[in-house]
Amino acid sequence: MNYKETVEWMFSRLPMYQAQGASAYKADLSNTLLLAKHLGNPENRIKTIHIAGTNGKGSVSNMLASVLQEAGYKTGLFTSPHLKDFKERIKVNGRDITEEYVCRFIENNKSFFEENSLSFFEMTVGLTFDYFAAEHVDIAVIETGMGGRLDSTNIITPLVSVITNIGLDHTLFLGTTLPEIAGEKAGIIKPGIPVVIGEYTAETKPVFIDRAKEKGAHIYFASDAVLPDYPSDLKGNYQKNNIKTVLQTLEVISEKVNISQDVVKKGLLCVRNNTGFSGRWQQLQQNPVVIADTAHNSHGLKLVIQQLAEMEYDVLRMIFGVVNDKDLSDILPLLPENAVYYFCRPNIPRGLDAAKLQEQAFEFGLNGKIYGSVSEAYEAALHDATVKDLIYIGGSTFVVAEIL
Repeated sequence: MNYKETVEWMFSRLPMYQAQGASAYKADLSNTLLLAKHLGNPENRIKTIHIAGTNGKGSVSNMLASVLQEAGYKTGLFTSPHLKDFKERIKVNGRDITEEYVCRFIENNKSFFEENSLSFFEMTVGLTFDYFAAEHVDIAVIETGMGGRLDSTNIITPLVSVITNIGLDHTLFLGTTLPEIAGEKAGIIKPGIPVVIGEYTAETKPVFIDRAKEKGAHIYFASDAVLPDYPSDLKGNYQKNNIKTVLQTLEVISEKVNISQDVVKKGLLCVRNNTGFSGRWQQLQQNPVVIADTAHNSHGLKLVIQQLAEMEYDVLRMIFGVVNDKDLSDILPLLPENAVYYFCRPNIPRGLDAAKLQEQAFEFGLNGKIYGSVSEAYEAALHDATVKDLIYIGGSTFVVAEIL
């Protein structure tokens, strides 16, 4: 199979959470451990940093990778989902994994995948560890897919575990309360391994403290620490908390990973260039200003809407689409009623029908038209807008991906 055929086989034959939802979720690590053994446990041959959290883990992961690269370390980076191409998930020093490696890995292990009914994500995690070990990376930043305790990435013993924050998302799998979700994320805390908490609430802090105590892990709360106020080329207001999390993490591992403050500053300012990170408060053009952001739950959208409210414009035009397992009663009340909406469906199997989104949005005082695709909605917004308007693209990672 060529690369296109290989990726199509991965997406169509094996369950993938982003496309299918609940049916692709597996509530144990047995398959991942089986695959790791089959591959010779490549995860044991690399140093890692493990990142979990409801929001911000992609930003924190990319910032850390950028700083490590600037320091001269050969750096692996595993994130999900991808925006345009599967290869974006697995990078070494900002370069995507090669098509040849993906094809060869699948071809060599295809029968094993089929015999053991491995999921898309389990297979991808195996590919990641295999590639990073083969590339002899100095350190790899590993982002969880969802949750933590039962996430396929949770077979590593990292230098440090990082939990960015906790919000209500993926409640079907992780729990319906903040403490329950915090408990799942805290599952990445390992015996004797320090853990950095980016943000906490009165409900989640005791969960983290108890788990860290149980595991004998020293715990650091980045939001309480006195740290430098360094800028980044990632411009969302919410990045201030993510930067603090990155700085605290680097401080914790400073004895094992030697990085000067000048390198830290440069790394934070060159994230997009070093890692190719995109889709977070990304300005696509001016006159009218177009902003794309992948925030897709109440915790993330609340911060984005606050930043939109600080901007000046004549008319706010919102290109908005979501997936069908999203709790709309949780996010629609956050959206501004004075905006013009362009409702659309992201082009994946579990994308929510635009008419259903429009119907529910109307109940919250949000008005707009339905469009046949994300691109049609974007074209209509550009056509309608004056140079002083503001166009926002969001609601789902997949909506942003179709524009980028």
